[in-house]
Amino acid sequence: MEKSPTKLEYYDDMGRLQSGATLLSHSRGDDGRHALILDRTIFHPQGGGQPADTGSVLIHGLDNKFVVSDVRSKDGIVFHYGFFENMRGEFEPTLETGQEVSLFVDMPRRKLNSRLHSAGHLLDICLPRIGLGHLEPGKAYHFPDGPWVEYKGTISQNEMQSKHKDLELEANALICVGGKVSADILPYDEAAELCGGCLPDYVLKESTPRIVRIGDNPGCPCGGTHVADISEIIQIKVSQIRSKKGLTKVFYNVES
Repeated sequence: MEKSPTKLEYYDDMGRLQSGATLLSHSRGDDGRHALILDRTIFHPQGGGQPADTGSVLIHGLDNKFVVSDVRSKDGIVFHYGFFENMRGEFEPTLETGQEVSLFVDMPRRKLNSRLHSAGHLLDICLPRIGLGHLEPGKAYHFPDGPWVEYKGTISQNEMQSKHKDLELEANALICVGGKVSADILPYDEAAELCGGCLPDYVLKESTPRIVRIGDNPGCPCGGTHVADISEIIQIKVSQIRSKKGLTKVFYNVES
């Protein structure tokens, strides 16, 4: 029987760290990891340049909590990977479809990931403000070990040196002012209007994309988690800019 897509509850409330769900299936892979599939989840799976949430799942009626070490999505189904605390050897817990569970997302990790992801979008917004509007957003990596955003187009060595500090100053000026961050699933035409009149080619015209807006700036399609207000990013540090072979990469970090 084909499973329905997992409902992504962080789409509705990106700050929610606890919720309930229903167990749909439990399996164990060749690597020994257990995998839980639930009808809905607040855990963000790795993807879109953002690492997975971690945390725990409490299965009602079972004393040993399930520690979530990784979360992945395949064909709309979210897999929560991990292990049962204090269970050793080949012992398999007895889990039944339909059991109620409680989800708990690790708060410090979620907050850091959301700050890094939001900071990447803020840098996109700042580029035209410092005269680099010809650069088109491409790939991004919002992992704590070295986040960066990449753009199609190059700039000169002199521009890299002169715009480096300008970009950082502009981003931090917006953080000081603050502004609401929102995410909505919208009809294609309405989503395109909020994104400056058009959407990337990978967004299908019959789809209803999720659009994230940083303050009053144009939105962009995104499935990640973000801060509730720009001010929560606290501070951005642009460490370097590299530009070659038709691509410009901006390396950054967020600081307390």
